[in-house]
Amino acid sequence: MESFFKPDGIQIIGTQRSGSNLLRVILDQSNQIASPHPPHILVTFVPLLALYGFLTEAKYKILINDVVSYVRANPVPWDGVELDGAWIYENSKTYSLFEINRLVYETAAIAKKAKYWCCKSMANVHYAADLEMHSPNLKYIYLYRDGRDVALSFKKAIVGEKHIYHLAKQWHKDQSACIELSKKISNDRFFSLNYEELIADPAKLIQSLCRFLAIDYAETMLDFHNSKESLATANAGEMWENLAKPIIKDNSGKFRRELSTVEIDIFECINHQTLTDLGYALDRPENKNKVISGEEIAQYDIENELLRKKMLLSARQSDLDNRGPQLEILKEIKAKNLAVKV
Repeated sequence: MESFFKPDGIQIIGTQRSGSNLLRVILDQSNQIASPHPPHILVTFVPLLALYGFLTEAKYKILINDVVSYVRANPVPWDGVELDGAWIYENSKTYSLFEINRLVYETAAIAKKAKYWCCKSMANVHYAADLEMHSPNLKYIYLYRDGRDVALSFKKAIVGEKHIYHLAKQWHKDQSACIELSKKISNDRFFSLNYEELIADPAKLIQSLCRFLAIDYAETMLDFHNSKESLATANAGEMWENLAKPIIKDNSGKFRRELSTVEIDIFECINHQTLTDLGYALDRPENKNKVISGEEIAQYDIENELLRKKMLLSARQSDLDNRGPQLEILKEIKAKNLAVKV
């Protein structure tokens, strides 16, 4: 594969279930951005790197091939993108998973002849130091949503934690990392985007984002729900079904109807300062003084595991089947035990 330009990267950060797939498919409607559905390369493979041991040339090539296989097995295929392990190896400046991640996404941008590639693996904020090293011109979009609605959405999804305590802790961890990163990155590379404002006035927010990215805004970007990418994503999993519909403008504040008072209290206890800092009012200001005991946390741990198992048992079979190929690849990787081999 040859390229005559080097596309720059966009990294969406925050917490999943904050409208990131909505933002992704909107951006993907621009001919200047390639924003494929994320296989979550870093979150998946960083914990597996010890299995490969020191990355010699041979082991690095194996890692490349494993990542490429994993991306090819993504529940939403990367339409029109042919990943070439040899090209990734030849264009790697160092033997690093972060190089592979960048070059996989560059492949998508080159295939589309786009100015940018866009990765919506939001937890990549926790690898920001490595991202900066391998993609020095990377632009960040910090997409944030009321964490209580994020938690409600996660409770219904096939992925993620299920108890409100664990969801509150994850949201706090992610927002803290994003806010801390915003202090280190210059304004020309960091854009904060509020989900509630996005769904209320999408044209205004996307026009502002396009100016930040120095790309052209097109009204067709908001016609995302009719696109091939949106329909493919909506068909690949129940939690993405809304991508086949226009923006739902009143999709906020649902937690007040669907979370219990106890759940809201727990979330606000953990996140009262973060919610306030991001412009969200507490339902009960006295939650700032609430204390959660160690005994309560131990019980929440037990309940969380039970809820996770219950979710998998009730999940739509097609959703489980779509994730099967990637899970099988991970099983094979763990069986290799490359670290003990030459």
